[in-house]
Amino acid sequence: MGPRGHGMRQSFRSFSRDSSVKNSKIAKGTFKRILKFASPYKKLLGIFLAVIIIDAVAGVINPLIFKEIIDKGILGKNTTLVVQLAFLVAGLSIFGALLSFVQRYFSARIGEGLIFDMRTKVFSHIQQMPIAFFTRTQTGALVSRLNNDVLGAQEAFTDVLSTVIGNAISVILVIIAMAFLSWQLTLISLLILPFFLLPARWFGRHLQSITREAYTLNADMNITMIERFNVAGAMLAKLFGNPKNEDTLFQERAGRVRDIGVNQAMYTRIFFISLMLTASLATAIVYGWGGVLAIQKAFEVGTVVALTAYLGRLYQPLTALSNIQVDIMTALVSFERVFEVIDLPPMIAEKKDAKKIPQEAATINLDHVFFRYPTAEEVSLASLESVATLDKTKSREVLSDVTFTVKPGQMTALVGPTGAGKTTIMQLVARLYDTTKGTVSINGVDVKDATFDSLHAILGMVTQDPHMFHDTIKANLLYAKPDATEKQMKKALEDAQIWPLIEKLPNGLDTMVGERGYRLSGGEKQRLAIARLLLKAPHIVMLDEATAHLDSESERALQKAFETALAGRTSIVIAHRLSTILNADQILVINHGKIVEKGTHKTLLAKRGLYANLYHTQFSTKK
Repeated sequence: MGPRGHGMRQSFRSFSRDSSVKNSKIAKGTFKRILKFASPYKKLLGIFLAVIIIDAVAGVINPLIFKEIIDKGILGKNTTLVVQLAFLVAGLSIFGALLSFVQRYFSARIGEGLIFDMRTKVFSHIQQMPIAFFTRTQTGALVSRLNNDVLGAQEAFTDVLSTVIGNAISVILVIIAMAFLSWQLTLISLLILPFFLLPARWFGRHLQSITREAYTLNADMNITMIERFNVAGAMLAKLFGNPKNEDTLFQERAGRVRDIGVNQAMYTRIFFISLMLTASLATAIVYGWGGVLAIQKAFEVGTVVALTAYLGRLYQPLTALSNIQVDIMTALVSFERVFEVIDLPPMIAEKKDAKKIPQEAATINLDHVFFRYPTAEEVSLASLESVATLDKTKSREVLSDVTFTVKPGQMTALVGPTGAGKTTIMQLVARLYDTTKGTVSINGVDVKDATFDSLHAILGMVTQDPHMFHDTIKANLLYAKPDATEKQMKKALEDAQIWPLIEKLPNGLDTMVGERGYRLSGGEKQRLAIARLLLKAPHIVMLDEATAHLDSESERALQKAFETALAGRTSIVIAHRLSTILNADQILVINHGKIVEKGTHKTLLAKRGLYANLYHTQFSTKK
């Protein structure tokens, strides 16, 4: 695309941006932070700005050369001068093309560098956020910050630089050159501009409204596709959906996107036609009036040609500069939306003087632990939850005065009704949440004072619905132990009673498991997750309904594997199927966030309390 087309595109994009952004309140210090983000690119920015200035200056020279070619070359019948000036025009064109290439190179280097820096910064920060953050925020909103807002900030940053500096210098030089040639025609040319800008602003407001609506409609259509194209959504649609209704719904949303696209295309074309028409009218005036003056010998013919050439270099930059406030505010708002995420402090953070947990046979101790889930205001942002204001209501207490110890090599089972707080206890040990009151310690070190690396190294956990990445079996295993050998992986898979199945697969360990492991059955995915834990071989093992998806035969085989794998290790097991925890060293019965019973299977049965009721109910149902 040439300079003319690029200028028109910039002008259009400026008018299509949402003008309501001008009313946005920008946080104090945002501009300084933007400069700080751009500071690694100071040298590149200096070269970029220098190239923009040189390009603007070079663009003013050509019309003056055209004037000389006509007045002194053609009309003066000086062949040598015509040839020399023609070569000069050709040289300037080549120079301009090189400048355009260099400008695009540095723009890309700076822009892509900013995108990389901001994306990695945001991604790294989000990775540090607690689980509570992810349970509240919308995944799409987070992805949008990493993609749309970061990209918008980069585009606005580089566009604003090139628009403000390049266009401002170009307009000043062009007006000076035109005024030097004829101040009267220059004044008339400037007076015509409002006849374009006023309608353009009116069309711009409609275009902004259409653009906002287009974003919303595209988002609705994308949501429909995302919900229907993931495995769970597709399965639900197959079981309960009506294909005709699904087609009708999608056609309706896609049709609205089509219709808004047609409107957008027409408004865009009107914008470009208006700009070209204004330039054409101005050109007609210059040719008409200037031509008459040239016939009357009041003007040189070359002057008329030079003035018309300048008109094309005047209107586009002026149009873009007329809406520069929106461009600047768009850049600031995009950056601020990125900074908003970066500035949200992680509720769970590693202390500067954090201690390492000794990597040895582990003792877990919970001392008078109280816990409630954090409020939205404590862990999230309203803009990431698609709400106007965050909910400040404090949640009820989930755990109350929980105290117990798990000694090295002991297996402690947590049982009780759904929602009693069993999984929460595990999450506190793993420090996925912090206690409201009381302490959780491992080998004498409070988990709040421990380094993340030592905490992650000493424990492993298998949840009721384990997650698998859309990758190979090998890659999912290596996530737990990146330096594991195939021999070690095979041993872990054998212990998890899944190796015979994997061995028969055509690609073996290189078999893709699919999104979230959906190519595997529930039991197979569970056993693969257990193999991943066994490969890591941590000192603490926590199983949250890890055998939930296994049949009776697989469960018995896995129990044998656990006896070997858990020997000498501290373990906490949650089980609704009480047959899996009959041999536990201690069983804690949790109800309404409190430990209501404690003991072995035999002692708890003898108490005839909640555990005995759960046990007898479960086994009488089986009979």
